[in-house]
Amino acid sequence: MIDLEIRPCFDVDARRKYVADSPIDFETWLELSHDIDSELVRGVMIDIMAAQYPHEWIFGWLYSIMRPYASHLKLGVVLGSRSAVKITDNDGRLPDILFVRADNTDIIQNNAIYGTPDLVIEIVSENDRPYLLVPLEADYRDIGVPEIVFIDPKKQRLRILHKQDADYTETLLTTGRWEPRSLPGFWIEVEWLFMDYKPDEHTITQQLIEAAETNP
Repeated sequence: MIDLEIRPCFDVDARRKYVADSPIDFETWLELSHDIDSELVRGVMIDIMAAQYPHEWIFGWLYSIMRPYASHLKLGVVLGSRSAVKITDNDGRLPDILFVRADNTDIIQNNAIYGTPDLVIEIVSENDRPYLLVPLEADYRDIGVPEIVFIDPKKQRLRILHKQDADYTETLLTTGRWEPRSLPGFWIEVEWLFMDYKPDEHTITQQLIEAAETNP
């Protein structure tokens, strides 16, 4: 018997959608997305809602640590939420943060990521609903992202998915260290993400870099 809770979802989706007479393809969406902030889901362009303060505070803080850390140690490339990832010919996503290892950077092209990032991070906003998050997760699973992380400010937890063979394992973190497998030597305390006054980004970055260089 399948151990799965199925429940009705009565939320009204206020996001604007853009359709054509046939499914919109990925390349067309890239051109149109210069004027319309959206993601491409099954050939339909769906508006991205304006981010709220908790989302942007977490994004800015985490990105400002991860990017210089990965860059200084030449581990790979950290990109932000304007970097499109091709899922299929009719699907495209914009992860809040993504990481591509140095030996995988050939998937990064001028206009999009054509391949599988090694890590994607999504910060859950209050207006994100299960019928939006589940297809998002399914898309990342479909292209085989090795490490998928959902940061949930409301629940103050990390939901971490690791690819294992043909499936994924799930870990929930509310305290302690988060150490992404794809970014060796990097770690933060989960609690830091949800503090109003987070630790200084520069100090943490320098400490992480020094520790990684001391203990390669």
